[in-house]
Amino acid sequence: MAEKKSSIIASLWRDYSYVVVFLIIFAIFAATSSGLTVNATMNILRHSAVIGIIAIGMGMVCLTAEIDLSVGSMLAMVSGMSVVVFNASDSIVLTLIFALAFGALCGAVNGVLVGIAKMPSFIVTLATMLIYRSFAQYICQHIDKDLAGGGSSVYRMIPKHDAFASLFAFGNTKFLTLPIVGIVLVLTTLLFVYILEQTKYGKKIYATGSSSKGAFMAGINVSVIKTSVFVLTGVLVGLASFLWIAMNASSDPATTGKGYEMYAIAAVVLGGISMAGGKGRCLGILFGALSYTVIDKIIIALKMDSLINDAVKGIILIAVILIQITGPQIKQKCSKLFNKR
Repeated sequence: MAEKKSSIIASLWRDYSYVVVFLIIFAIFAATSSGLTVNATMNILRHSAVIGIIAIGMGMVCLTAEIDLSVGSMLAMVSGMSVVVFNASDSIVLTLIFALAFGALCGAVNGVLVGIAKMPSFIVTLATMLIYRSFAQYICQHIDKDLAGGGSSVYRMIPKHDAFASLFAFGNTKFLTLPIVGIVLVLTTLLFVYILEQTKYGKKIYATGSSSKGAFMAGINVSVIKTSVFVLTGVLVGLASFLWIAMNASSDPATTGKGYEMYAIAAVVLGGISMAGGKGRCLGILFGALSYTVIDKIIIALKMDSLINDAVKGIILIAVILIQITGPQIKQKCSKLFNKR
């Protein structure tokens, strides 16, 4: 009976450890915060929206044993160009369509180079990380100032446009205490949970990450799968870009999305996705993004020096990856010792 309970606990930890990690981190946040309110709790969901949606794309890429370092710079460029389209068209729908399509195009550049040309994803996305942000800054300096919102170095949505109030309200209002952008994050997560766990395409992604040679031998077009996950990541960055400008009404090409590639990777790792590919659940990414946001709030609540903020996050990231790597090894050694006895 004891062994059965132990087995159930081990199974639950293996499948839902990301929930436990989030609850522990949230409990620490509650303990360090003075008077935790419903509004403060809901803000966690709001502040997780952009990075959470980007992290879903990063998670899919990691499931295929690849990586995308360009998502932060892609966010800067797509959000900046989306502001330009909004200022030129005064259309929310057209701006959303453009953001998704342009994001897909940027993702396709990475996908073709990695999936078709067989270049290392680390090198490809490191290069496009530099390219996308450079383009975002260059265009902002040289485009018509009316399209850029009148700023010399920042893309700004023009408030006089009729659609401005509606778009800004979408990014900053709540529905039954839930931030709308947070609802978008949850719905997007559920969609990709279904895609990854219930469709043949999702199973092919896992198979590719587990063993690309094995997947190829099983008849899976590995090149197409790898290309497609980068394109989908671009689409998700496009959605995140749309939410970004809806929340902020602007985009700074120099700072928007800076470091987000690392934050997305951290959310993926905290969510239990294996960087080696083929293991992990999409639902974990949502909790990973929430956990990372809460960690940021804990640092603020403890009044730590802002300069050490990223150092704390980096240490946590290393610790989680170390647990991922050494956990199974320790479990295997303990199992061998137990069997010997």
